[in-house]
Amino acid sequence: MPQKPRARELGLPFRGTPGPWNAITDVPGVRVGFTTLTDPSRKMRTGVTAILPRQDRHRPQPVWAGFHALNGNGEMTGVHWVNDAGYFLGPILITNTHGIGACHHGAVEWMIRHYDTHFREEHAWAMPIVAETYDGTLNDINAMHIRPEHAIAALDAATSGPVAEGSTGGGNGMIAYEFKGGTGTASRQVTIGGQTYTVAALVQANYGRRDWFTVLGVPVGKAMPVGSQGFRDEKEMGSIIVILATDAPLSDALLRGLAKRAGLGIGRSGSPGGNSSGDIFLAFSTADAMPEPLHAGPIITRHSLNWDEMNPVYEAAVQAVDESVINAIVQGEDVACVKPEGETCPGIDTAELCRLVLGRHRS
Repeated sequence: MPQKPRARELGLPFRGTPGPWNAITDVPGVRVGFTTLTDPSRKMRTGVTAILPRQDRHRPQPVWAGFHALNGNGEMTGVHWVNDAGYFLGPILITNTHGIGACHHGAVEWMIRHYDTHFREEHAWAMPIVAETYDGTLNDINAMHIRPEHAIAALDAATSGPVAEGSTGGGNGMIAYEFKGGTGTASRQVTIGGQTYTVAALVQANYGRRDWFTVLGVPVGKAMPVGSQGFRDEKEMGSIIVILATDAPLSDALLRGLAKRAGLGIGRSGSPGGNSSGDIFLAFSTADAMPEPLHAGPIITRHSLNWDEMNPVYEAAVQAVDESVINAIVQGEDVACVKPEGETCPGIDTAELCRLVLGRHRS
């Protein structure tokens, strides 16, 4: 299905310089794949998003990482080890809340096959990153549509290049600011010490109240009436997963700091981080590829940007997260709800969005 124009293609003047695809795949080696499941007769609108940080094979290489939860009403597996060790091995998956177990199972199967030498020769363990947001308004989440083979298919489909957005993969059944939401991505390029690095984001956006919704400083949600949508809750009940990727060399502490900046990114579109929202962030760096610690010898040497050089990286992350959210939303189309039946989650009117934002910026 052809993609609708992205936020920049609509003329929205986001700051910063994006990479060639304005996507998380601008970070060299990062690949993204999807399994998208849509069948209205089965009340099915869900899926799996897969992110492969490295082009490793047979033996996994550490992916240096940092984790932060702005609000923890959600799940991201494997992050206890990220907090302790500062790295993870293998893929990242994003799906719906009740699909965590199936995706974890599928990711482990995929890792055993993909890293066959590692698992055959070592007492190896698999601890993939699997995150979720709730899609039970647009999908019969209790039907447990997600199976391990859907996770494996998304991983096998992962590729570089442009990334499909909106109702793709795990984003298929998601709602953001009471518009159809889902998957979004964006990137920025920064130059530090004469070296150009990429900082990029991928989000699964399923959060926010309409009256909070802000684009480039313009409170567009208050000007776009909600109508009679019966799926609205009294309180904000959504979540957002943010994955930040970079090829800049960063220490564990700086990666945790980078993950924290995702909260500023989602705040730009209006969210205060609602109490019932799972706002959960992971940042990783593909720099300093090396063997897993078991085979790395007694001394590990890594590189890191100076703390005092991080402001451009943090700014790039905030910009990329903000644009990723808007990219997810502008892809949306009207979708029938399964709970409550008879209601519709609307896609945003992009012409009205542009009129409101560009009119304010020109005045």
